Amino acid sequence: MSEIVVTGGSALSGTVAVLGAKNAVLKQQVAALLAPGKHLLENVPHIVDVELMGDVLQYVGASCVLEDHTLAIDVPEDITPEAPLDLVRQMRASILMLGPLLARCGKVRVALPGGDDLGARPVDMHIDGLRQLGAEFELRHGVLEGTASRGLLGAEIAFDFPSVGATENVLLAAVLARGETTIDNAAREPELEDLAAYLNAMGAQVSGAGTSTIRVLGVDRLEPATHRVVPDRVEAGTYAIAGAITGGDVKVADCVPDHLRMELRKLQEAGCRVEAGEDWVTIDGPKRPTALNFATLPYPGFATDLHPQMVALLATADGTSVITENVYESRFKYIGELSRMGADISTDWQHAVIRGVPYLSGCPVVAPDIRAGASLVLAGLRAEGYSTISEVHHIDRGYEGFVDKLAALGASIERRD
Repeated sequence: MSEIVVTGGSALSGTVAVLGAKNAVLKQQVAALLAPGKHLLENVPHIVDVELMGDVLQYVGASCVLEDHTLAIDVPEDITPEAPLDLVRQMRASILMLGPLLARCGKVRVALPGGDDLGARPVDMHIDGLRQLGAEFELRHGVLEGTASRGLLGAEIAFDFPSVGATENVLLAAVLARGETTIDNAAREPELEDLAAYLNAMGAQVSGAGTSTIRVLGVDRLEPATHRVVPDRVEAGTYAIAGAITGGDVKVADCVPDHLRMELRKLQEAGCRVEAGEDWVTIDGPKRPTALNFATLPYPGFATDLHPQMVALLATADGTSVITENVYESRFKYIGELSRMGADISTDWQHAVIRGVPYLSGCPVVAPDIRAGASLVLAGLRAEGYSTISEVHHIDRGYEGFVDKLAALGASIERRD
């Protein structure tokens, strides 16, 4: 198994560029199924999750070819409305096959998804929203079977919680439904706004994406489109925190600083000097961070996908920090690994109390998921001695060239396969 070896103590310096958002391109791969023909997605990262979703699309009948960060998706007129367990269990985003396959084929069979083990994350809101559009569902032997024998019909849908996935699934179905659909208390994430932009380029009529109310006027048919994927705010935030945790001076290029407003504000509270332009941000980290409190929330709140990296930073802060995880109930699974490095962290339900220590000590740790794996690498950059991070296939799911980019910034880091 591959592992990453990090020797701490080097302050990072230089410029690092980010690519398209993992949490955008996966949904756009699925959205391509709505329109037969050849689609082109630009600024696509070479990551495992894009490959996995490509395998799902291939089973359905489409082809995906990624070259030079451009993903060509060729969708035939006839597709298979099914996503089997052996593919779906590897990634949660596969549940988004429900909406477009129901819209195009009137039926769908999707195994309940897997992906990172971050808690229950039920799909009830997805199903309830699609039912309001006229779909019917039955769970048989772990496979969700949906039908829309009379087609989908626009409806007024209000979510109890602004779920990103449920909003996306309803949006993907509504673009081909008859009539108008209104989604209230919709998710506002930039990746969802980017999905809407791609759908509109295909001929959909979506308005309000990025706000809490989205309106969709259904159309009869969509056409293939070319679209540039929005920059990955989580990748950008990860490198910003890498600069901060090492007391370095790092410029993150090809990003959208406005998508990181809350996270950059918290880095300033931690003692970082932050400057931002239209598509770049620089982080000048302190010798030792200042303790602070934060809570993860749906956008524009603090992103749960940057929670573990921020905790790694606060592990050596001057003072005690308290964080609250409001999105994923099992996000704290990495805490034990960080504690092995000398962090003083205690948890109680969705709260974590981080008592800053002067230094961390390098040791072997195991990455339990994508973002936790990145946080352990960042902790290794700060720790005394060297750290070995195993199970790094998780990191490969969300970051292209993670080790190479950190090394280019001056990190003492290597990957051993």
